This record gives sequence, C-alpha cells and structure tokens, in this order.
Amino acid sequence: MSEPADDVAVTPYLVKDAPRAARLLAPLLNASEDDLVRKLARRDTGFVYLARQLPAGRAAAIAKLAIPGVQLIPTSRRTYPRGWLAAQLLGGVGVDGKGLAGLEYGRDAVLHGRDGTRRMTKDALQQPIAVQDTVPAEEGKDLRLTLDAAIQSRVETVLGDVGQKYRPKGATAIVMDPRNGKILALANWPRVDANDPSGAPDYARQDRAVGFNYEPGSTFKPFTVAGALQDGVVKPDTRFELGDTIQVADRTIHNNQDEPGGIFTTEQILAQSNNVGTITIGQRLGARRFSRWVDRFGFGKPTGVDLPGEERGQVLPLPIVLRLVDGQPADRPGHQRHADADGHRVRGDRQRRDPAPAARGGHGRRRPDSVRPTGAASCRSTPRPTCAECSRVSSPPAAPPARSPSRATGSPARRARPTRSTAARACTPSPSTWRRSYGFAPASQPKLLCAVMVDEPQGAIYGSVIAAPAFGQIMAFALPYLRIPPH
Repeated sequence: MSEPADDVAVTPYLVKDAPRAARLLAPLLNASEDDLVRKLARRDTGFVYLARQLPAGRAAAIAKLAIPGVQLIPTSRRTYPRGWLAAQLLGGVGVDGKGLAGLEYGRDAVLHGRDGTRRMTKDALQQPIAVQDTVPAEEGKDLRLTLDAAIQSRVETVLGDVGQKYRPKGATAIVMDPRNGKILALANWPRVDANDPSGAPDYARQDRAVGFNYEPGSTFKPFTVAGALQDGVVKPDTRFELGDTIQVADRTIHNNQDEPGGIFTTEQILAQSNNVGTITIGQRLGARRFSRWVDRFGFGKPTGVDLPGEERGQVLPLPIVLRLVDGQPADRPGHQRHADADGHRVRGDRQRRDPAPAARGGHGRRRPDSVRPTGAASCRSTPRPTCAECSRVSSPPAAPPARSPSRATGSPARRARPTRSTAARACTPSPSTWRRSYGFAPASQPKLLCAVMVDEPQGAIYGSVIAAPAFGQIMAFALPYLRIPPH
C-alpha cells in the first residue's frame, strides 16, 4: 500500500543557524547532528535532500518548527503491512515510486497510474479563479494476488527450518493449483523484510523461483517414462533385465546408493527412481522422439508466468542428444555425459510446471498466475484448457500410468507423504548442488502441486532427505487447510 509522505529538503544559504537547526531536526530524521550540520552549511549548492519519503506524522512535526530554508515536498511511500511475507515476489519500488523488482516492476503501469495536467488561472493576488484538468489523472489500480497468506506463511516457515538445519545457500518452494495454474505460495529463503530490502544480501533479494536455472536430475524421470508410454515403446508392466550399471558414452552410470540390478517393470523403475532402467527406457525411446517429448513438455521454454525475469531454461540441441542417448561419444568431458533421459543434461527453470501435465492427466502448457484476473475470465481460469496456450501434452492413456508409479518415486517415499493422503512425488538423489522434490496430491485427483528446491545444503546429499520432508510438511498443512479430503 502507499501512504502520504514528504521529502525533506533544504536551501542551505537560507539557514541562519545550522547547528541549532541540526539539533532540532536530528531526532525527527533519525540522523546524526554532525551529518545534518554539514548539509545545512553547504554553500556550493542551492538544494540538498535531508530525507526521502518521511512519514507524514514526522513531516508535520518538522513543518511546525518553521526552520527557514527547510521545505517539505509532498510524495508517498510504499509500505508492506505483512513485512517479510512473499517479499521477493512482491518486489519493491525506488524513491521515485517506480517498481524495481517483482510484481512492483512487472505491474508498475497498473499500480502507478498516470499523472494528469491541470491548467490554473490566477488573479493579481495569485488566487485561483479558474481550474481546468486538461488531461485527467488516473489513479493506480489494486492487484489481488492468487497467494494464500496462510499457505505462504507455512511454506516460509518450512524453508526457514530447512535453512537452519542444513545451512544451504538458498531454498525455494512453490505451491500451485494444477487445475488452473494459480500460484498459492511462492517462497524463497533467506527471507527479506520488504520494508528494509537493503538489510538482505543481493542473493536473497532475487526471486530464484523465477530467475534461476537448475538441473532437474531424477525429477525428470517421469517425463522420460511418460514419453515412452505415450509412444507405445513400453507399458507399465513391461519387464527389463537390468544390471546395476550402464555405460553411457565414456561414463559408467550407477543406480542410486548402488542398488543391485535384476528384473524390473516400467512401474518399478519409476517407483524406485532406477537410473539404469530410466536410461534404458530413454534409449529404447530414441533420441529424436525423446527430444520431441522434451520440447512438448515445454523444457527450454518460458512458462509465461506473470512475474518478471523468468529464465527460459536450457536444453541440449538434438545432435548432442543423439550422441548421448544413443550411447555414442560426445564432445564433452566425461563427468558431464549423463544421459538426458536420467535428467542431468536438461536444465531449466521448470519447477512451476514440471509435474503439472501428469497432475492434470496430460493437460499441459497452462501458464502459472500470481495475480487474479480483474476483467472477463480467460481460458486459463477454466478447469479445462480451451486454447493453444493450454494445449494437451499427452493423451489420457499415458497420463495415469505416469502418475500411478510416481506415488513412490524416489527413496524413500514415506519421508514425503502427508498423513492420511496419498501424494505422488519425485525427488532427486543426485549429488549436484541442488536438492529438489516435487509432487502433487491427492495422487488420484490432484488439487495441489508443490515443488521444493534447496541450493548447496551442508551435510546430507539426497533430495529425499532434505527436500522431500519439506514437501510433506507443506502438503500436510495445505491439504486440510483447504479442506481437501484424504484419499
């Protein structure tokens, strides 16, 4: 919200007694007398700001002092009543009232309004005798967000616990309704006081949920399997005889925690987050069809979220994918030659939409929204997509199998499962800098989607240990709070 305020300025050469004026102004400006004396005694300029956006109450007290040379310039100041809540998403404004980050920047034209022009005719005594608004001023409009304050607060508390326990560089979480794309919570840790953003480091002030790329790791496996199911390459009960390792180019890929090989169905491969099995399915799918599914699921493209600064993500070009997925040498160091099918060579800022197609039974490409529409409802506010923007990614026969096995994706799934409700979720156990877990609940009729990202945690290396419990805690609060019955 905006509230009345004043800039306090001075014309130094009009000040008769600088030390006395400084003594009177210091407590009202929260400034030192020495600094004020230096400004009040300057003779190299005719204008100096003493304070910007001073609250109206203190400005009125300064006006009563009637200090020669000190003037008040009416303006307004931006305040955030909830302080820390959703600070990175809201962003902030500069001293001129212009948005600098977040929604304040992205929706500045709506919030800021437009100045008008007034023509005033005065008499010889400078009294107005005619006033005409040649260009009417337009007041700024309010924005109503899709965020739920209670869920947002709980998510920030959970991330704070993760930060205290694992001391990561940062953490991010998003809660969304997969049916309509509404963002119910979007949080980053460390937190920022929206009323004092300069008190936080630059890294904390960034909205990493929108502006950062990351490597999805094992959370990408459901997409590989979904593409193979859709193209009829495998069925949920297709059996594979797998070893505990697989050769990809010049690198040997191991299962998570060196789990042994054996006979696995497609469903078991996904449920156990089996590296060897997922790569085998990806190789059976083939590089060209695999790349087509990566494109259809929207990787490497922006989601179109109504927040500024979104990264589009990065996906390897088809020639490199052909060599990687088909097991041929690629012009990359050995430590980078993971197969894309296993999720380690596809980079993207997709946590806002990653599991959404599976959660919606194959309906994808729905743009996430953080601001409620103020005009007529668009197709994005309807339960089912009706435009190209909300196009179907995969047909219904492939979507449920992609959902059901993922109920237990990762190791162990029980760490993420909310009490009395079945949640489908995937987590990454890969030893990269990010630990992530995402999923939706209830698994059979998804109404909530949640993604948790933790950057460079100390100690534990598995997403199932760090991110998955946070996912479970968030869902355990949000589901009963929204009165979503357990399945």
